[in-house]
Amino acid sequence: MNPTTLSFRAPADFAEQTKALARVLRMSASDYVREAVREKNERAMKDRMVFLSQQLSAQHRNENLAMDGSVKDGLDQA
Repeated sequence: MNPTTLSFRAPADFAEQTKALARVLRMSASDYVREAVREKNERAMKDRMVFLSQQLSAQHRNENLAMDGSVKDGLDQA
């Protein structure tokens, strides 16, 4: 993996707070921001997976309900 530079604009107070917190944690500002973005990406991916899973579950539930009515179709009970 080749490192790539990613830059963004932030207010001065945000940048100073970020640098200060990174120093407290004995991290570089880059490592601190990288870790924060990685955590945010993981949360976003998890939220997306939960959403898609719920959609799929609802679809399966609806299909199962639709098939429930046809379980005895064509079957005569003597």
